[in-house]
Formats: sequence, C-alpha cells, structure tokens
Amino acid sequence: MAAKDARHAQNGGWSTVLAPVVGEGFMEQGEISLSEREFSRIKARVYKVAGISLSDAKRTLVVSRLSKIVRALGLVSFDDYVDFLEKGASSSDGQDFINALTTNLTRFYREDHHFDHLRTYVGALMSERPRGQRLRIWSAGCSTGQEPYTIGMDLLAAFPELKRWDFKILATDIDTAVIAKAARGIYPENELSGLSAERARPFQKLGDGNVQVPQAVRELISFKPLNLIAEWPMKGPFDAIFCRNVAIYFDKPTQGAVFGRFGKLLAPEAFLYIGHSENLGSGGDGFRLVGKTIYQSKRMNKREAA
Repeated sequence: MAAKDARHAQNGGWSTVLAPVVGEGFMEQGEISLSEREFSRIKARVYKVAGISLSDAKRTLVVSRLSKIVRALGLVSFDDYVDFLEKGASSSDGQDFINALTTNLTRFYREDHHFDHLRTYVGALMSERPRGQRLRIWSAGCSTGQEPYTIGMDLLAAFPELKRWDFKILATDIDTAVIAKAARGIYPENELSGLSAERARPFQKLGDGNVQVPQAVRELISFKPLNLIAEWPMKGPFDAIFCRNVAIYFDKPTQGAVFGRFGKLLAPEAFLYIGHSENLGSGGDGFRLVGKTIYQSKRMNKREAA
C-alpha cells in the first residue's frame, strides 16, 4: 500500500461523481447503489483482512471501484458480493477486493529530506563496517516502486562501492497489481518531470514514451506481496525501514501495533522513515525522534551499551 497520501484523499483525489440513477439499482456508469448495511459490511471486511479503516467519506470510492467487480461476477448487489467473498471466493477474488480498495500515489524522490538523511547514515555505516558487509533496507507499502527504486539509485550514485556489498532492498505491498507493475521498473517518461538532469540521467529511454530503471538497481530489489497486519516472514534486522503514508489508512491501535513490530526488526540505532502526516502513537516507545518524520531505534549496539 504503500506510497499513499492522506492529502490526496482530503482534497478530493478519491472522489467520483455519481450519475443519476437509471434503472433498478444501476447508475449511468454501471455503478451499483450501496445501502448503509452493505457499506458497513464492506468496511468491516476490509478492516478485518487488511487493517484498512474506511471512513464514511470513502463511500463514493467503494461504489466506484467495486461496482465493476460485482457486475463482472454476475452479481446484482453488494450484499451478494460480500456473501460471495465470505462463503466461496477464491484467494484471487479476495485479492481483487483488496486491490480495488487501496490507493497508490507516489513519485520518485518524494520527501527528499529522507533520502538526504539516508545517504548520511549509510555513509557512516560504510565507514564503520568492513567492506562488503550486509546492508538491508525495507520499503513497506512500496506501491508502484518509485520509493525503493529511488533508494537504490540514490545510494548507488552516492556510493558506487555498494555494488561490492551484500546490499539488498525488500519492497512489499498488499496490492499485487502494483507489485507486478513495480517489478518491471517501467514508467512513463513524464514521471521524471521535476527531477534534476543528474537524477533523470540513469533512466533508460525505451523509445515509446517510457523509461526503465537501470538493471543494476532493479537487481537490488525484491518485490513481494505482504499484508502488514498478517504474519511477516522476514526476520531482519533491517538497517532502515521506509513506511510512508501507509499507516494513515489504519486506525490508531493498528498503527501502533505495526510501528511497534517495525521496531523489533530494526537493527540497533537504525532508522524508521514515516509519512509527513503520521506519528508512531503507541508504537513509539522504542524510538526517538531525530528529524522530520525520522525515528531512530533506542536499542543500542552492544559495544556502546557495555
């Protein structure tokens, strides 16, 4: 779910104007009417399976995004659809439900100060560790991939010797559709607008209006589907975790639980980078704030704790 923006929602980025009703239960664009009971069932289900807390303001989004799925299944109401998900749907059908209700908004080098801090931090790690050591970074809620690719490109540009390190980036998102897109590393060329010539230069122009992330960077990154409120197969430790504009879709208890779990997977004194409108809440006990939406694990290295 990953790079997702509350301001986008608040400013109407999610809104879809409903057309007048024409016919029984259907609207001009094929959207299906949604009762309060049906909306409550959908909210309960997406919270249960993904931790996403839908406000009443998201009613229009639900209608817009789920209507085409309901119709494609040959169903006539949202009640029928939730019954189907609860009683006989395949895992693919369940994933389609989640994919439809996640919103992906991201860009390269978003929140530049995080990458400035990461470069300084990684430079310090490299000066302390023997050459070729392990370095692991996790982009949690990576969306269509701009965040992990920015991490990889920025660090390789600053430290070419990282090519000789055991350097890997894990990129995860609950939305399987965006993970598939991210793994290709292909984007419209206009996504580079706003980047400096130096930052845009590494992208390979494909000649069809698209660009591709350099192969050396693509090889650093493993894209995997992951539900942040389910079990996590990775053991860590991670030297840095990015989870930006993802927790805004969770309620406060879920936010605290997820941030607390991040703390357990971070290396001592490693860093967590979160979104501009987020805070750690009840999950912040193991962190100290060291910069704008930058938190450091309070756990100390053994040599310093001694």
